[in-house]
Amino acid sequence: MKTINELRIKRRTLLKGLGVVGLATIAPCSFAEANNNQPLPRVRLKLSDYKTFRSTCAMECLHCNLTAYTYQGKLMKIQATEGFNVKCCLRGMSRTKWVYHDQRITTPLLRVGEKGKAEFKPISWDEALDLIEKNIRETITKYGNEGLFISTHAGNMDSIKNDMGKAFFDYLGGSTKQAGSLCCSAVTAAMIPMLGLRYADTRDTIADSRYILCWGNNPAVTMQAYFKNYNQARKNGARLVVIDPRFNETAAKADEWIPIIPGTDTALALGMIKIIIEENRIDEDFLRAHTGAVYLVDDKQQQVRQDNNDKDSYLVFDLLSGQLARHDTPNIKPALFQNELPDNLGYTTVFEQIYQQAKGWDVKRVSEETDVPVETIVRLARDYSSITPSMIVQNMSGAQRTEHGAYVAASQFYLALLTGNIGKRGAGVCDAGGARQMANFSPIVPPAPNAKKITPIPVAKVGDYIVNDKPHPINFWWIMTMGVMTQLPNTNKVREALKKVPFVVVADNLMSSTALYADLVLPVTTIFEDTSLMAGVRSQYVQLMEKAVEPAGEAKPDYWIFARLAERFGFGEVFNQPIEHYIDACLAGSGITRQMLEKGPVRPVEGDWIPFKDGVFRTSTKKAHLFIEDWQKKNFSPVVAYYQVTESVKGSPELAKKYPLMAVQRKLARSVHSSHGMNEWILEVQRNQPNVLIHPEDAKQRGIKNGEWAITFNDRGEHRAIAVVTTHIKKGVISLDNGWWEQQGGSSSHVTNDQVEHLGTGHCCNSTLVDVRREA
Repeated sequence: MKTINELRIKRRTLLKGLGVVGLATIAPCSFAEANNNQPLPRVRLKLSDYKTFRSTCAMECLHCNLTAYTYQGKLMKIQATEGFNVKCCLRGMSRTKWVYHDQRITTPLLRVGEKGKAEFKPISWDEALDLIEKNIRETITKYGNEGLFISTHAGNMDSIKNDMGKAFFDYLGGSTKQAGSLCCSAVTAAMIPMLGLRYADTRDTIADSRYILCWGNNPAVTMQAYFKNYNQARKNGARLVVIDPRFNETAAKADEWIPIIPGTDTALALGMIKIIIEENRIDEDFLRAHTGAVYLVDDKQQQVRQDNNDKDSYLVFDLLSGQLARHDTPNIKPALFQNELPDNLGYTTVFEQIYQQAKGWDVKRVSEETDVPVETIVRLARDYSSITPSMIVQNMSGAQRTEHGAYVAASQFYLALLTGNIGKRGAGVCDAGGARQMANFSPIVPPAPNAKKITPIPVAKVGDYIVNDKPHPINFWWIMTMGVMTQLPNTNKVREALKKVPFVVVADNLMSSTALYADLVLPVTTIFEDTSLMAGVRSQYVQLMEKAVEPAGEAKPDYWIFARLAERFGFGEVFNQPIEHYIDACLAGSGITRQMLEKGPVRPVEGDWIPFKDGVFRTSTKKAHLFIEDWQKKNFSPVVAYYQVTESVKGSPELAKKYPLMAVQRKLARSVHSSHGMNEWILEVQRNQPNVLIHPEDAKQRGIKNGEWAITFNDRGEHRAIAVVTTHIKKGVISLDNGWWEQQGGSSSHVTNDQVEHLGTGHCCNSTLVDVRREA
């Protein structure tokens, strides 16, 4: 197997792949390269000699539309589709190197050696399907459906494959699944109960904003296709401010960088809220008309309703009549402030509850907790509330990948709601969004009639739970569209789990870090090798993913595999329909047809999209809720409060003596999670070794010099990387790269915290204590 140091290309090869030299001269070289043959005679071809097909990058990215050029059945070049609203990046254009990668899995592989050693033998599809059927049946007989476990994630976000996999296991009678998400469970835990909709983006009107606060987020890398909108906003006079422990790529383009101690973002938000309330910088009219800030709360910390059987019958105090009234009664003026309520009423408002949480966070206390200067805190609060419209960009930020991330996300929505900076152009809390916020799409197959409810495994605890048979033993593990060995926290525990499970199936198209630990590896297609549909949560455009070339070797689409297995288990008719059947099923109710998509990508709505326009939210009351009773049921505050992160210098002082540095993760332009991690062109243009960013004072204490190999470590494991000694990282904090494969030395997830985020069942990778040493 090739190591990272063997993956090299010539500059001219790269330029040809990018289209810097013309299509007329790229064809012969690429055709020979794809077939590992000698170069063919150079032939002049016209553009009309090529066939074109359209698809989109399907992993968790922005799903830019791509056009593929093929000649004689071979993929020659990929470029950004002309006329699409954004241009694809090098990752999209270099997908030819993925399709024709020399580590493509082209046949089913059965493990013959030790797990992790990449010792496999080729077998036929019939043999592979026989083995899968046998192990599923044996597992159900011995352990019940609880013994089946399926892991899926964002390696492919099209609208067919993951849903097909989950549905197949439901039709078996159910399986153990993952709970939560590595990306955004904390945001979901805040946004759904507060606003009623997840994945609602403000990208269409970023250019209209006058103050953009990128909070723990780095859109110059993670929203690179749309960063043109940020640049336009700045040309229009907007101020761009970044809050992050690291001077990231967006901070390099911003007006101000505000470093902060990881895990303290909610304290900063509460300090800002205190200033905004006490200086009367709130939007009273918006709060009274469009939010639950006016709902009444009794002395038992329960929201007051007219009818306890009607969850939406919240009561308010009407200032016009001097009486209690339902919040949706016409022509009332609900009380917002405590001093507007009669002294003997015995209730407070939700707004008062919020203020009481913020009241104790004076600027001195906030500064001590966050290490943000007092004057900066005051300026942040005043600028955000006065330079309007203002926008907070948090996009599944690193700030919410902490133990109390749901409060981080909720505090940012509080700021927007309190100041009325939501539901209008240039305002809101920018988040990943797509076509599913604009239209209704349908399940691709009917719900399974007999799927039992099985206790899931929190995604951050997959390794720990499987090793310890929690909540039950796992005997069969299906992994698709997910690199569990690069993305799940506490990698050594994940490795132990992979070795423990008797039969692990990995469906992938390259010999990934996870595939090394499989008992059976199934070769699956990449984009341009099958037909599928993208109607998702990252792009506002619904896109038909066209098949351009035949799959490499015996690679098959995931949905083909589940169809063959379903036939063996007696429900083949649900899964073995033509792919067009499932595309049409998904599109049902959206107003979009497959025939429309054959002409190109379709956006469900016209004009600029403004989430929650005019203060109409997607909750059952159409109002934004600020008091979340579900949090209360988990014994947490129903309004935003600050909780100290456990794995932090202040939260675990004894552990911090051993591991005094806080580690945060960074996304890189070279990959999407671990996708493209072994793409030759990416490795040539981007760097091919992991880095660890460390402050000069922290490096000096440890004798670490810039450019040396260093080891980040804690009780969970170690991660090896090149030290970058820089003031672009806050003192006491280090930054680790996400996404490196085991074949490249291993992921930074070897050291990350596998604590489960309390309210959203998410990932706490940025609540991690470590130390760093020079490599011996």
